[in-house]
Amino acid sequence: MIKIEKLSKVFRTEEVETKALNDITLQIKQGEFVTIMGASGCGKSTLLNIIGLLDGASGGSYKLLDKEINGLSEGEKARIRKENIGFVFQNFNLIDELSVYDNIELPLIYNNVPSAERKKRVEAIAERLGISHRLKHYPQQLSGGQQQRSAVARALVNDPKIILADEPTGNLDSKNGNEVMELLTDLHASGATILMVTHSDYDASFSQRTIFMKDGMILNEKQNSRNVDVLITS
Repeated sequence: MIKIEKLSKVFRTEEVETKALNDITLQIKQGEFVTIMGASGCGKSTLLNIIGLLDGASGGSYKLLDKEINGLSEGEKARIRKENIGFVFQNFNLIDELSVYDNIELPLIYNNVPSAERKKRVEAIAERLGISHRLKHYPQQLSGGQQQRSAVARALVNDPKIILADEPTGNLDSKNGNEVMELLTDLHASGATILMVTHSDYDASFSQRTIFMKDGMILNEKQNSRNVDVLITS
């Protein structure tokens, strides 16, 4: 599903050149649940943004669903992003002035889905995530866990091929954080492909494998099991 080869990202100012990603090579297969870990500034969020088509690479190859992404126009990237990728953010990124229903509905409006179909999809995903009784509420009327469930519903309502989660439990207490991780586990079990960035070893343990980054490079990766960990060095 995702194939990255010798990917690089350089940020330049008039005085400084910073290499955020250095020859990253990575593959993620359909149906995998993969975590990226590393200290702040290691490049993991930059990599996630490139995979999510929110930023572009400086060099190398990035193929999504066998299509080369580097070199595409911003319009083409936006179309591919809308059709294939769902985002879950640490800060939820819900719009406070809109109800939960309206927040979840937004991606469908952007994709020109007819009104009746939008209503059907919003209600179905809300029921699946246990927030049907909150659709008329506003984000600030919800608990942190309910806000993140609403954000996950918004990410899933277009039936994306891949879910990108950036510190999805970062602003939650342990109880609500665990609920979100159980939710992501259920989504993975139903066939979702998930790539998650986290600082939490506990959250990473829910995934199938963990990739460790440092200074813009991949150091190694570990196959995850709740009982047995096998370290694979690159």
